[in-house]
Amino acid sequence: MEKYELVKELGYGNFGVAKLLRHKETKELVAMKYLERGIKIDENVAREIINHGSLRHRNIIGFKEVILTPTHLVIVMEYAAGGELFDRIKAAGRFSEDEARYFFQQIICGVAFCHSMQICHRDLKLENILLDGNPAGGPLIKICDFGYSKSSVLHSVPNSTVGTPGYMAPEVLSRRSYDGKIADVWSCGVSLYIMLVGAYPFEDPADPLNYKTMVSKIMGIQYKIPEHIHLSQECRDLLSRIFVANCAEVCHANQLKYVICDVEN
Repeated sequence: MEKYELVKELGYGNFGVAKLLRHKETKELVAMKYLERGIKIDENVAREIINHGSLRHRNIIGFKEVILTPTHLVIVMEYAAGGELFDRIKAAGRFSEDEARYFFQQIICGVAFCHSMQICHRDLKLENILLDGNPAGGPLIKICDFGYSKSSVLHSVPNSTVGTPGYMAPEVLSRRSYDGKIADVWSCGVSLYIMLVGAYPFEDPADPLNYKTMVSKIMGIQYKIPEHIHLSQECRDLLSRIFVANCAEVCHANQLKYVICDVEN
């Protein structure tokens, strides 16, 4: 740790604390996640290190190293200065279809790479999608937080209900084994809907905290596009193809990126 100097604390979570540090020689800024050694260092942490450490892609937050101190396990990662995509949407209310497409293309590219490496994320949400700042070509998406991830090569078939309720696919809520890749695609669809509409697709606007109603609407795939939101037919068709419960013919992420168009176009 002697080669880094503290800049500021970034925030707290169930895992512990995240801090921003600067490398004393290179001046590179890095984000460090501090986990107290002991019972918090569980199989989820092990999967996060193994799975995230194997991924190298411009739309995935860079994994750098793990440092052990007498009191903590520290995961060192790339720093995304632009913050969460969720906050950007919250400030804007919602995105235009063109702006949503720009970000969704990148999300799909990152998820497609995870899936090509046989890794499903299982907690894709706008709070786990960061922005790298505002370079000349526009902000780059950076997927983060692989604590719930699973590898089909190293780990068992997903069967536990993990993730964030509003983003969960019906099969994840059914408490049976499911395809983690298809569940990831569903979560991507929820993110796209939120970008376009500014609300969660399966949330009851009159009672947004009613979890039972939300689960019922997810299981019944009951969502609609508000009348004042004008979307192309292609975009509506894409959402309808994503929001299909545990359906084998649903496109995986590496196919969906071509449905929308190549990210470079």
